[in-house]
Amino acid sequence: DCERCQCHSEDKRTAILYTLLSQNLGPSRGSHGPAHQRCLCHQRRTVCLRTPHITCQAASNVLVKTVSFMKNLPSFHLLPREDQLLLLDSCWVPLFLLGLAQEMVTFEVMETPGPSMLKKILLDGQSKRREPEWTQPTLAAVQRLQCCLNTFWSLDLSPKEYAYLKGAILFSPDVPGLRASLYIESLQREAQRALQEVLQPLHPEDQGRFARILLIASTLKSIPPALITDLFFRPVIGNADIVELITEMLYEITGRQLAP
Repeated sequence: DCERCQCHSEDKRTAILYTLLSQNLGPSRGSHGPAHQRCLCHQRRTVCLRTPHITCQAASNVLVKTVSFMKNLPSFHLLPREDQLLLLDSCWVPLFLLGLAQEMVTFEVMETPGPSMLKKILLDGQSKRREPEWTQPTLAAVQRLQCCLNTFWSLDLSPKEYAYLKGAILFSPDVPGLRASLYIESLQREAQRALQEVLQPLHPEDQGRFARILLIASTLKSIPPALITDLFFRPVIGNADIVELITEMLYEITGRQLAP
């Protein structure tokens, strides 16, 4: 369903209005003919949270718990500060997503109202004077995120499974620039071994569960940090850098706080 165009079904009236108004814009401006102009495929539709206050609060709580997880790992703090920052920058998104899955955080989105075609016509030639707007997630991107969460919920992981899986994701020796990559690799193997040992008594009949968990966990890294930031945190932090805020939380640097 994600790849099907909905232009001629639920948005038929919008497509007609688009066609009528866009005739005044002329054939240039990067169009590729009438079919392209009428295309309002939902992959391109931008969305926002339906209940931002509730969802952003839940996301902020998950992020706090994610940072606490890193804080409470002595092996993480034994790493050089440079390596800690590299791992944080690389792994905060999949760790946060695991937190969303573990906390069973659900959310709904709705289509972001875009500027009308009439407004675009009236403001034609004045785009340079307009201030840049925040990037809005697309419906297709959010659907991919929700598919990842649904897949994790289908695994029904125990708290111990989540904990050891988070360790295996955090201690990623493949992050470029690490000084202690060999030590980090040993920490990852240790976390994976602990995860495997937990699985044996919990799921003795499911021999492929360990490989399946690691495979599904690897898909979390395909979720762009910009999507997570724009969807869950941009309404809270504005233009602030989310990684800088997480760093302040991790090292208890006084300053801005992440709170809706």
